[in-house]
Amino acid sequence: MSTNVKKNERVEEVFDLFLKHMKAFLKEANLNHEEYTNFVNWADRLGRAGELPLYADVFLETHVLQAMYTNMPGTQPSLLGPFFIEGSPRLEHTPGQPVVNTMRPDEPGETLHFSGRVQDLQGKPLANTKVEIWHNDNSRKYSSFDSEAPPYNLRGHFYTDENGAFDVKTIVPIPYSIPDEGPTGEFLEYLDQHPMRPAHLHLMFEAPGYETLITQVFFEGDPWLDNDVAEGVREELITTLHDKGGHKEAALTFEMRPA
Repeated sequence: MSTNVKKNERVEEVFDLFLKHMKAFLKEANLNHEEYTNFVNWADRLGRAGELPLYADVFLETHVLQAMYTNMPGTQPSLLGPFFIEGSPRLEHTPGQPVVNTMRPDEPGETLHFSGRVQDLQGKPLANTKVEIWHNDNSRKYSSFDSEAPPYNLRGHFYTDENGAFDVKTIVPIPYSIPDEGPTGEFLEYLDQHPMRPAHLHLMFEAPGYETLITQVFFEGDPWLDNDVAEGVREELITTLHDKGGHKEAALTFEMRPA
């Protein structure tokens, strides 16, 4: 061990708790050594395939978030997901018009106008809040991840107005399968579990003095709402798609917690 590495008491505390509960788990599960070895080998394949972030997002993160936030006021967070990337373009705002998400000129899909209001726990509007949006395209892919779309397609950020409001023009996302050809898919087969996620928008809100809110927006009537493979759906994050003749509209209000 390097002599210039300082002991981290928090790491020690968490690891001791992990061992305590792991011993209880092993006793209850009654694992044999072959099962343990099979798990280690599968976990090794998971890491070598680069799927550890995917597995954690799909099977673990939602339970972490529920443990942290279920009984707290404010909008419930949902999964960041493995398809977020830094550096999205800023979407410029023209007064009276929605900001337009980064899209190809002939972007396939139904046009969506999604509007929202960002406020604190007392209902005060949060002006100039940074809003990051990203979602999949009509091929069920995310740009920069096994997609033919240009980098940052259907990705961007913008800021709320003086009333904490925003309106963004994009396309309606569609349900998709998580990657299931590697070790994560192997795990799904063990559980006899499908790989589908309901259609959703990813949103991230950042405002000085407030906890960053990372969440998702889902749409009423989606066939996968009740059995999302990642269990990321929250009732308060479901909104309704209204047909406005030529485009769809949806809206939701978001409450941020003080930092």
